[in-house]
Amino acid sequence: MRTAAADILPRFLLPGLALGHGLISSPPSRSPGAATEQACGQRIADEIRRDPTSYVEGLPKLGASDPDYDAAACKLWLCKGLQFEPDSAAANVQTYRPGQEVDVKVRLAIPHAGRANVSVVETAADAIIGNGGVPLISWPSGYADERQFYSGQTPRDQTEFTITIPEDLGGRCAEPGACVIQWWWYGEGAKQTYESCIDFTVAET
Repeated sequence: MRTAAADILPRFLLPGLALGHGLISSPPSRSPGAATEQACGQRIADEIRRDPTSYVEGLPKLGASDPDYDAAACKLWLCKGLQFEPDSAAANVQTYRPGQEVDVKVRLAIPHAGRANVSVVETAADAIIGNGGVPLISWPSGYADERQFYSGQTPRDQTEFTITIPEDLGGRCAEPGACVIQWWWYGEGAKQTYESCIDFTVAET
């Protein structure tokens, strides 16, 4: 597939773009483990291990070819199907308090200009909660613009930003796995969706 990058980059840079688009690099984001293998099948789990920054649209066809793929359990459009992994919870689940500011870093490897947001999502309902039901931060347009990226002019607040934990979560995020902070990015020209999630808890106050 030819991308806009091919029109911008010198040819000698193109071979390194076979893999990688974007994901949350800090705090730790979800990665595939036993729970993901069980829900999504081995093929999807292995593909995400191969390229943790890949886009969602490439995964349903792969899942359909795997007899262990359970679409309802996998929920590819939530966290790219990555499940809460109890085995790594101690290292990866963040503990926050209402109103706390959290610094987030995103690694963009291949740009696709589009829109993006970061939200608290209740995983069982696959719905945005807190902050009045709207994202914590949004970029309605111009996110990961190709020309800015390859000229080194990507706005810093697209890859390093601060969110505030909502104060209206109640007790819905008290248990690990109940909620995630989800970074969502849609590349308009490429028609590709990228998702990355942070597991966290917030005690009821």
